[in-house]
Formats: sequence, C-alpha cells, structure tokens
Amino acid sequence: MGRPSFRNQIIASGMQTVHHRGFGTVGLREITAEAGVAQGSFTNHFASKEEFGVAVLDHYFDQLRAVMTQTLEDESRKPTERLGAYFERITDLFASGGWRYGCLAGNMGLEAAEHSELLRQRLSEIFAEWAGHFAEVIRQAQKVDEVRADLDSEQAGAALLEAWQGAMLRMKIERSPAPLDRFRRVTLPALLSVPALH
Repeated sequence: MGRPSFRNQIIASGMQTVHHRGFGTVGLREITAEAGVAQGSFTNHFASKEEFGVAVLDHYFDQLRAVMTQTLEDESRKPTERLGAYFERITDLFASGGWRYGCLAGNMGLEAAEHSELLRQRLSEIFAEWAGHFAEVIRQAQKVDEVRADLDSEQAGAALLEAWQGAMLRMKIERSPAPLDRFRRVTLPALLSVPALH
C-alpha cells in the first residue's frame, strides 16, 4: 500500500490556520502541526508555500461558491433579494467568528499580492469570477426592473465587490458588524438605486 495522502487535510486545516494567523507569518511547522501531519507530508504535496497558498484560496473560494449557489442562484427569490440573502449569510458567518477574521481572499490580497505573482494572479482570477456572479444577478434584476437599466452590470458587480471588501476590512479592524450593516443599508442601495436590503 502507498502512503496515505494528507493533501486535503493540510489544505482544510491550513485554510483555518492562515485565516486566523495570516499567510505571511504562519510557518510550515505551524501549518503541519495544526493539520496533525509530519512536515514531510507538506513537501510531498506542495512544491512551495505559494503553491499551498493557491490551494488554500481555491478551497476557500469553493466554499464561497457554495454560498453563492444557495443565495445568488435561488430563483425562488427576486434578484435583489438574492443579493440581500448572500450578504446576510456572509454576515452570519462573520458573527460566528466574533467579527475578527475578515475575508481570507481579501486578507491574502493585502498580505501576499505584492510579494507573490502566483498568488496575485490567482486572487485576480477569483475576484473577477466573484464580481461576475454579482454582475449576473444585477443583469437579472435589470430585466425585471428592480435595478435601473442604464447601469453597466459588469462595472456595478465589480464596484459592489470592491465596496464589500472595504466593509469586511473595516469590520475586522473594528470587530463590529457596523461596517457590514452600512454596506447593506447605504452603499448597496446607493450603487444600485434600490431600497435598503435588510
């Protein structure tokens, strides 16, 4: 029998470790200790810490995609209600962490994008896909006259994500839901010309 693969275990545990302690400061020893594997298991599966970072980002974004599927693609709701449901679901996740950790992709963007072209490129792809999900809901909202038709949906989706990232960063700094509430009650309605989403 071959050696067992601990790749998924290292990624899942490593995502939590990186999210809670930061990518730049956490070391290989800490990553493997938290995952309950030998350090050699890490090098068996990842050629570098950067490669591990990309795997962690992919795992994190897979979880976000699941939330987007459950909320943004829920055709039982109106399009603007889907946006509200998405932001409410993410807010609930942050509440469970005491408003401490923010968005892993945003955190890694601030930490690593300047120093790692590999991570910067993957983050760019993730943010483009993420904004595209918002843009699609905005297009659907325009078709049913929930959002004004003259708004460029791609630009609006990108702006929505950028504003949300800023709100999540401020939430992490303040350890308070207030920035997320402002986003939902002030920023999002102003951007899309819709009533506040509660």
